[in-house]
Amino acid sequence: MRLIICLFFFFLTTHSVYAQNPAGQDSLRLTLRQADSLFVKNNLLLLAERFRVDASQAQILQANLYDNPTVSLELSAYNNESRRVLDIGGQGQKIVSIQQLLYTAGKRNKRIALASEAAQLTQFELLDLLRGLRFDLRSRFYSIYFQQQTLARFDQQIATLQTTVSAYEIQYNRNNVSLRELLRLKALLFQLSNDRTAILFQLADDQRALRTLLSIDQPVKPIVRNEALTRYHLPAQSEDTLQQRALRNRPDLKATESLTRQAELNYTLQRALAVPDLRVGGTYDQAGSYVQNYVGLSVSADLPLFNRNQGAIRAARSQISYQSQLQRQKAIQVNNEVATSLQKVREVEQRVQSVEQQFTDQFDQLNRGVVTSFQKGNISLLEFVDLIEAYNESISQLNRLKADRVSAYEELNYLIGEDLFR
Repeated sequence: MRLIICLFFFFLTTHSVYAQNPAGQDSLRLTLRQADSLFVKNNLLLLAERFRVDASQAQILQANLYDNPTVSLELSAYNNESRRVLDIGGQGQKIVSIQQLLYTAGKRNKRIALASEAAQLTQFELLDLLRGLRFDLRSRFYSIYFQQQTLARFDQQIATLQTTVSAYEIQYNRNNVSLRELLRLKALLFQLSNDRTAILFQLADDQRALRTLLSIDQPVKPIVRNEALTRYHLPAQSEDTLQQRALRNRPDLKATESLTRQAELNYTLQRALAVPDLRVGGTYDQAGSYVQNYVGLSVSADLPLFNRNQGAIRAARSQISYQSQLQRQKAIQVNNEVATSLQKVREVEQRVQSVEQQFTDQFDQLNRGVVTSFQKGNISLLEFVDLIEAYNESISQLNRLKADRVSAYEELNYLIGEDLFR
């Protein structure tokens, strides 16, 4: 009976065509560098954010512009003496005046400085968006790669189990094996198929997110060479050094600093607004003044008796304190994030190094020997099932650990604000 099963098993294994390409025939094969380039070129969120940057630059231009002068014209509607309508000739009357607003206390320059700082903030927000999306891109990229590695192993195991189940069904129909043995193999195949489906669901979610980031409609098949993984290693810099680099580089921290500077600039502007502006102008009066063809010069200003901008000045002063507290809180948060991320990197690196090459080689060797040993009758059905389950679970966990390792290093890049591993 055992010999019949073995011969049938070898025949079906040789001709099995079950293995699939989860990414599909139309998959777009990309290295991480190519994915990065495509992301920067195509991502619609980045493109939209650049329009915000352009709009903020336009606000600087607007702040540089001077106010337009005001011109007024007064004409005689009806001359009672000459009984003429709109008498604006030599014997008529007309008044022409022009007036220009002149800002005092450096208000124009203060508005320009405030608009420039606001434009700088949009630059930091763009960089922070780029930083977050790139972290998501790289995490998804490697997650897809390792999930596809796991699926390839699962497909091999499912093909093996399917041929084994088929062989056992034939022998069961011939009353050579028990129903219990057949059902145990079918239960193992069912469990492995369910595990594969769970991975496919997660892979589909990651593919959807990655395609959205790249603004493409094709599934992505990551191309990862060994040097792309070995470049991730424990940083030689100390924790304090990495924290200082994060404080210098993080665009979200720079954004909070920019908001503090804006609050300070707004405070100086609000104080300047308490100083009245001047309105300077000239007037030509043809016949309505004490002399004919009168030309006069006018200067006017508001008297700051009631409104000296007290409320706005007080609010601006409080805003400085508010933004300063947020800035200090953000700096503390950055330091703690870097310290925690570095701890995670050390932990996951230690775990990967402890099981990496020797463990996988031994398990692959064992897996290759399991089928042969089962065919030769050296192990029982129960031992065969246990070893297959242990192998599949270990492969799944190991690939997940490898993906977590890369994600931990990319998170450290993200939290420091620069690429440490080139």
